[in-house]
Amino acid sequence: MKPLDIEAVQAFVLVADTHSFTRAADLLNTTQSAISIKLKRLEQRVGQQLIERTPRKVRLSPKGELFLRSARALLAAHDDAITSLVANRIPLKIGISHHLVGNNLPVLLRHLREANPHLQIELRVSSSRDMQAQFDQGQVDAAIVLSHDDIRHDGETLVQEQFGWMAIPDWTQPPDAAIPLALQAHPCRVRAMAVDALALVRIPWEEVFVGGGAATLAGAALAGLAIAPLALSAAPAGTMDIGPRIGLPVLPTREIILYSASSEPEIRVALRKLGEAFQDATIRMPAATPSHAVAAAA
Repeated sequence: MKPLDIEAVQAFVLVADTHSFTRAADLLNTTQSAISIKLKRLEQRVGQQLIERTPRKVRLSPKGELFLRSARALLAAHDDAITSLVANRIPLKIGISHHLVGNNLPVLLRHLREANPHLQIELRVSSSRDMQAQFDQGQVDAAIVLSHDDIRHDGETLVQEQFGWMAIPDWTQPPDAAIPLALQAHPCRVRAMAVDALALVRIPWEEVFVGGGAATLAGAALAGLAIAPLALSAAPAGTMDIGPRIGLPVLPTREIILYSASSEPEIRVALRKLGEAFQDATIRMPAATPSHAVAAAA
């Protein structure tokens, strides 16, 4: 039996992760047409259509969904085989604000692996305040957080993050009704930012869902329970920024800041690649998802 082309399988997984032939091509340093050819040959090899592509979206077919898990396992085994003779891995502990982790997480981790396949990565996800504290206490090698003040000046600004009032596309807001919000519990800086923005224009709101991280707020938004203030780059597919449609104030942008004190060349290179991944995810957000389509038009 003819073996599968590893590069074709890698292209398939990247398209599945990014929902974009263009972004997958960028990550593999190749062209969109080359990705299309690889996937066509892969589909011919397995005898199934794996990707459904339309002018507006790229998604997996039902057979593609089944194949994805095995494809990830194949790539993991391939990587393990390549690195099996490496005696020591380089430990890297990274703390990231939960507001910055969403659909882009596989891409972020892939950048780290490509920067150095010998890393032993420990990823901690919590509030920006908690991640800054862990970095100051030496518990993590680096922290990537949202800046909500100018008290500190020892970090590297990666990019400006945009926020939106995320909800399902067919959300309807009754006239004169309080805005139902999904928020983090105190003391969340994004919560304070959203509440302050509504207070400035005197828009009434009510808290209908209290989350334990941005992922839970995204779940509440996807379930149609409430509107959630979320970072656009990490907002889940299937939501959109409905703020402009229902007259909510534009939320302020916030800097994504990288704190790192490591002097090890391997760690510095990996963190630089991770920073580039955040810049890519924030600046070139997928236009095929409703959440980003509205943001790009605003």
